[in-house]
Amino acid sequence: MSEESFRFGQKSFTDDINFSRGFRKSGDFTLLEAEVLSLYGETMLSLEAGILEPLTLEENNFVRMLKQPQKAKTKLELVWIKYIKLTREPRRFHSLHSLHSLHSTSHKPKAEKTPVPVLAVESLQLLHA
Repeated sequence: MSEESFRFGQKSFTDDINFSRGFRKSGDFTLLEAEVLSLYGETMLSLEAGILEPLTLEENNFVRMLKQPQKAKTKLELVWIKYIKLTREPRRFHSLHSLHSLHSTSHKPKAEKTPVPVLAVESLQLLHA
């Protein structure tokens, strides 16, 4: 599939909600991927939403690929799938601390438990009398 047979967007595609600093500065896309999204993203979004009807074989293939994303092959398809994953799926967060290390008490000194005084019922009645 060549990009020449895929329509350019009417304007440069941006996503200020998910990529407020732009695709290039997000760190999620290469410079080439950011350029592809900027040029063709509006068309790809419109084809996916059904706003535009596919006019070329490449656009038809793109629409078919949306139903089976694992079959994405072309640069445009792969970039769009990457965009979808980054914007519509929850991001995984990896921390340097595991849950096990947070709940482990082996590194914490054990505090001695002091007994809590228990007042007898008779002594409570004397206080309120």
